[in-house]
Order: sequence, then structure tokens, then C-alpha cells
Amino acid sequence: MKLILLTKSTFFVEEDKIISTLFEEGLDNLHLYKPGTEPIYSERLLTLLSDDYYNKITVHDFYYLKEEYQLRGIHIDSADKQLPLRYKGHVSRTCDRIDQLKEAKKSSDYVFLRNTFGNIHLQEPATSTIEELKAAAHQGLIDKKVYALGGINIDTIRMAKDLGFGGVVVCSDVWNRFDIHHELNYKELIQHFDRLKKAVR
Repeated sequence: MKLILLTKSTFFVEEDKIISTLFEEGLDNLHLYKPGTEPIYSERLLTLLSDDYYNKITVHDFYYLKEEYQLRGIHIDSADKQLPLRYKGHVSRTCDRIDQLKEAKKSSDYVFLRNTFGNIHLQEPATSTIEELKAAAHQGLIDKKVYALGGINIDTIRMAKDLGFGGVVVCSDVWNRFDIHHELNYKELIQHFDRLKKAVR
């Protein structure tokens, strides 16, 4: 099972150091997701990272960064939005509903199923019940190309694995281990990432 880390939606001072350490600890797929921000700040973050990590980074929204920094690929935050003109390369998508998975998988290397187990941060409930997820797995809609997004922690990783998801996308469960306003030591965050990494094996 794959483990993807989604960046915080905002930038913060220690971010490049934490991301670099996570790559050193075995992170192999980071999604750079900074909605509503200027692309120059994403560029700045990338320049602070070693270019050895660029092929492990997938970018949302600012697709030109993929070619400029030779990133892994692009992510489209929609099940049916068209690819950028003449784009060739790795692509992933987000689906809001189970019934979008079949078509989205055809044009994607993998897809996220949004709010799989809810979104505590945004106070959004899960979009599907466990029974609906089990039925989707039985029908082959949930498979190795579908990654669970939303409410991911060690307990729900086990559930996602049992349901046949190919991976999980973690965000708040990692970033909530570090107070960007009052802390400099991010050891707890790294230790928790290591626990998540073991859980997906």
C-alpha cells in the first residue's frame, strides 16, 4: 500500500526542513497543494529543496512547475476536468464520489477518493458509508489505483487496507503534530510519519 503526504495548504517557516527530513525518512510521494496562493511561493519552496527530491513531488494547480522543475507529475482536483493541452506524463485526480472512479481511473495513474473517512479539519462527514465502500470494493471500483483521502490515521489505514485501497493520502494527522507558530522541534511529526509508514506495509 502506498503512502502519499499532502502539504499543508499554507506555507510556514520550517516547511522545507520538515519536507526534506520526511524524504530522508522514506517519503516517496509528496503532493504540493497550496490552493489560493501565488505560484511564486511554491517555486520558492521547491528551490529550498534538493533537486534529488523533485521526481517525488506531484503538483496541484500550478502545472507549469512540473516541467520547470522536472517534477513527478500533476494532480487535477476534479474527476472530469480535461488535462492541460499537450500534457504528457504522470497524472492523478480527485473524485468526490464512488460513481466517478471507473471513468477517472481510465485517464489517471491513480485517483483519490475524497472524504473517504470524513474530514475532521473541515468538519465534513464521510461521503460514503463503510457498507458502500465495501460494495464498491466488491464491484472492483476500489482497487490498487484508488487512494483513500480524508480522515486518514493509523486506525483508518487498517480499514483502507482491508477495503482494498491501493494507498492513503495523509495530511492533518501529520501536520497537526507540529505547531507552526510556537515550535521549532518537529521530532514528534517525523516519529509519527514513521509509524504511518509502518502501518501501510
